[in-house]
Amino acid sequence: MEIKVTQAEQNQLKTKPSDESQLGFGDIVTDHMYKMDWETGKGWSNPRIEPYGPIAIDPAAMVLHYGQEVFEGLKAYTAQDGGINLFRPEENFKRINRSAERLCMPEVDVNLAMEGMKKLILLDRDWIPRSEGTSLYIRPTMIATEPHLGVRPARTYLFYIIIGPVGAYYKEGLNPVKIHVEDFFVRAAIGGTGEAKTSGNYASSLLAAEEAKKKGFTQVLWLDAAERKYVEEVGTMNMFFVIEDELITAPLNGSILPGVTRDSVIRIVKEWGIKLSERSLPIDEVIAAAKDGRLKEAFGTGTAAVISPVGQITYKGEDHVVAGGEMGELSHKLYDEIVAVQYGHKPDPYGWVERIA
Repeated sequence: MEIKVTQAEQNQLKTKPSDESQLGFGDIVTDHMYKMDWETGKGWSNPRIEPYGPIAIDPAAMVLHYGQEVFEGLKAYTAQDGGINLFRPEENFKRINRSAERLCMPEVDVNLAMEGMKKLILLDRDWIPRSEGTSLYIRPTMIATEPHLGVRPARTYLFYIIIGPVGAYYKEGLNPVKIHVEDFFVRAAIGGTGEAKTSGNYASSLLAAEEAKKKGFTQVLWLDAAERKYVEEVGTMNMFFVIEDELITAPLNGSILPGVTRDSVIRIVKEWGIKLSERSLPIDEVIAAAKDGRLKEAFGTGTAAVISPVGQITYKGEDHVVAGGEMGELSHKLYDEIVAVQYGHKPDPYGWVERIA
């Protein structure tokens, strides 16, 4: 299908940020957005790029009442030579389709969505920041639009993509963050929607995250829902722990998000010959290792922050400093490796970067 492009008029254009060092995360969007529609019996239709603006939906739209919504997050980078790089975009579109399947939503037409995304990025390419550590954040989203008050899958959907320039996700940047281990509230359970990237998972995490923030913590480390015993993930990141010479991360058992950066880290450390375990890790093992010095590092991984080192873990009111409160050697090395590939500072030995300009 041909993608129709309607460019914004001069009076619709936004003012671009003048100081890239002051870019936050998620507050700025560009001049255009990509949309396409889905209807039972018809499939995907009407792919178009339009001026950025509000979406009109019926007050009875099923997304507002029954939560059929999935989304993704990926980035475009200004490469060292001035080109534009995407990092493993196919993985994000595979994941949105896995999320859609879990919520009884139609699979996105990946080729059409990727083509529209690239056209949108190129149309608004002047918004892509050029400074190290900045990027263009890309948010594909699908929502149920059918007006119907009754619990069943919707029959119409809207898929759209918005983009905007971003800086560091956490105000700490690469400085280690403090995380609180949550042993009462539950984010997701095996058999639920934890492995899907859907708004309900994030809504259920907000109360614990806000309470932790009031106490000075950056994020919450979730434990499993059944026993409150095994570490799972942080609100916006998958988690890794270095105990002695072993790098450990939670297995993909259905309750945590299969992160693209998580997968990238796993593939890199395997190539580096580092001992890696995807296993259930009791929080008591983490705390015992922190107490006797065997916990060498802890860090989170995600598209937004790439690698976020953890300098303190607090569990049951007791603080445990990790890596002397500094960024560890492995987390620093992984950050440098991934960022160098994303920005084109070094050759891409993994085949992860897609050049679009």
